[in-house]
Amino acid sequence: MYANTHSVWVDENELSKTLCGKSRPGHFRGVCTVVAKLFNIIMPDSAVFGMKDFQQLAIIRQMTRDLNFPVEIIPAETVREPDGLALSSRNRYLTAAERSQAPVIRQALLHAANTAKAGAVSASVLRKSIVKQITRAPLATVDYIEIVDAETLQPVVRPGKNTLIAAAVFFGKTRLIDNILLQ
Repeated sequence: MYANTHSVWVDENELSKTLCGKSRPGHFRGVCTVVAKLFNIIMPDSAVFGMKDFQQLAIIRQMTRDLNFPVEIIPAETVREPDGLALSSRNRYLTAAERSQAPVIRQALLHAANTAKAGAVSASVLRKSIVKQITRAPLATVDYIEIVDAETLQPVVRPGKNTLIAAAVFFGKTRLIDNILLQ
């Protein structure tokens, strides 16, 4: 996929500054580069990206628009375990105790979405509520809870339509991400 002397990268510089991009600098540069290479090699009409990694989906959409790739980007709903935990290859690294507590992420996001839909609540109050609910699970350590505009990924003052509530939570060494989109 990469020549030994490879020196060209595809880098997105706005959407990648927030959420997971803060704690994983350079990650989305790698994602954009490999996806651009695959688009050039395969020349697909469409490509499906999961909404679990909403930031990645947003960045790929932006890259596709900005570089005029003739590819339709199709979002796929997050697939979940029966208890609500988002399916992820990382789930296999959870201990039994961590796995039993991990659904707290989805529970907190659903509660936050219902709270936001019920009335005017500030993003900061909502964030504190989510953190409080998640940290009731003793093995959970919050990396971030962000309440952002789903297009720009920039923080909002009051959640509303097209607001993304995104979470990254550690259980031991395993970092899980999830989100919910208010519509």
